[in-house]
Formats: sequence, structure tokens, C-alpha cells
Amino acid sequence: MDFVLSGAAACGACLFTNPLEVVKTRMQLQGELKAPGSYQVHYRNVFHAFYTIGRVDGLAGLQKGLVPGLLYQFCMNGFRLGSFAIIESAGYIHSEDGRVIPGKSIAAGAIAGVIGAVMGSPVYLVLQSQSTSSIAVGHQHCHQGMVHALVRIKKQHGILGLWRGSSAAVPRVTVGSATQLYSFTAAKEFVRDLQIFPSESWLVALTAGMVSSVVVVVAMTPFDVVSTRLYNQPVDSRGQGLLYRGFVDCFMKTVRKESMLGLYKGIGASYFRLGPHTILSLLFWNELRKFYCQHRLHS
Repeated sequence: MDFVLSGAAACGACLFTNPLEVVKTRMQLQGELKAPGSYQVHYRNVFHAFYTIGRVDGLAGLQKGLVPGLLYQFCMNGFRLGSFAIIESAGYIHSEDGRVIPGKSIAAGAIAGVIGAVMGSPVYLVLQSQSTSSIAVGHQHCHQGMVHALVRIKKQHGILGLWRGSSAAVPRVTVGSATQLYSFTAAKEFVRDLQIFPSESWLVALTAGMVSSVVVVVAMTPFDVVSTRLYNQPVDSRGQGLLYRGFVDCFMKTVRKESMLGLYKGIGASYFRLGPHTILSLLFWNELRKFYCQHRLHS
């Protein structure tokens, strides 16, 4: 049930934040491996990207990839948050007096992140950029849909081809999960100590989610940029990437060609997407778990 509740919470958040994921992905792929000023800028900022995609691709363009997005959230965050919930319920991350132990909480979040990244990697592969040619950025894969994409990738590159790019997804989700879940649990504890709200109020989880959203975006954006580019790059007949050999190679090429700022491309879009998603998914997750526990006590 922990896995189901976690997946449902993430899907609820995804319904609101998927357009932000579309914008973030497009902005991260814009000007890939090109020096600043040497490429056409289709998206000047987050708001201009929203306007441009809506005008050229239509409003439906802002919800591209919603079905695989929901499936990805259910798989990845279902396993990630569900695993963390089981570890937390076992008492691993708390001391005898109930306080959060930082090292153990970070380790639990990281382990949960690895599990979630591996389980969600095939679906994340088909979530990448595809758009009308006049505003296209990055490599265009021309998939006809989620199932078509998965079948085509498996046919061309074998079952392991579905995990192409996971070398970036695992560190990305591991770092994000560790920072997100530790900052969330620690912030909840801190807000409760301040006694601003009743200890079981939903406002505690909301406030903690807002703190966590800032921490996770700063920590995750470089990994997010590398992950997006590794997944989106064209491949040869053997399924090997044509632009990057792996995580480190992509990281170094991005820094060399675009400077350190290249790793924070689209950070505004990242916060507009990851911030609300972090807040909503953690709030829904916290409240669904609380509701389920109360229901079990009364049944």
C-alpha cells in the first residue's frame, strides 16, 4: 500500500506540473554543445517558452507526454517514496527519542532514489523533446506514442536499450531523492518544534515541502541537464550515443562548451517544474499516508 499511495501522490502532482516538465526539457536542450550566441534562441525564458510552445504546438503541446509522464511518476516515485516510507516505518531514520538522524535519512533517501531511478528509467526515455520543426531543439526521435517508442527501442537496441541514459538517471535521482527526503523530514521536524501550526496540520507538510523544493532544485539541476541530454541524444545502430559516451563525458563537454552555467540551463524552468511538483507530491504523499493510517485505526 505504501507503493500505491506514493505513486498516486506523484500522479496527482504530475497532472498540474507536466506542462512545466515540457518547458524545462525544451530549455535544457536549447543550444546543446554550442557556444552562447552561436545558435537561434527559440525560448528566451520560461514564460516565453510557454507562449511559444502554446502558439506553435497548440495548448496540447504543453501536455505532451502526459500519459508516459503519469506512468513514470507512478513507477519511479511509487518505488522511491514507497521504499523510503518502509525504511522510515521500520524506525531506521529516527533516534530513540524520535529525532531525525541526518546521515541515515540521507542514506535512506539515496537508496530509495536508486530503486526509483532503475524502475522508472525505460519510461523516462520516451519523455524527451519532440516538437514542431520550427521550434525544435535537441535531437528529434519522431516516436508515434509511448508504446510505439518502447517497442521500437527494444526492437532496435534490445532490452538493455530501454535503460539507455540510466547512467545519468541514477545519480540524478539519487542526489535529488537524498536531498529532497532528508530536507523534507528535517523541515517537518523543525516546523513542528516551532509550534506555528498544530503538529498534524497539513500546513506542516506544505511548509516542509516548500523548503525541500528549493534545496532539491539547486542540488538536482546539473544532474537533470546531463540526464536530459544523455537520454535525448541520437544513437548509432548499436544503441551507442553519438554525442556523449556517458555521464562524465556529457558533464565535461557541457562545461567545456557552455561553461558551468550550462549545467544550470533552464534552472528557472526547473524550479517552476520541480518546485511545485516537490511541494504537491510530498504534501499529497504525507496526507494520503496519514488518511490511510487513520482509516486503518477506525476500521
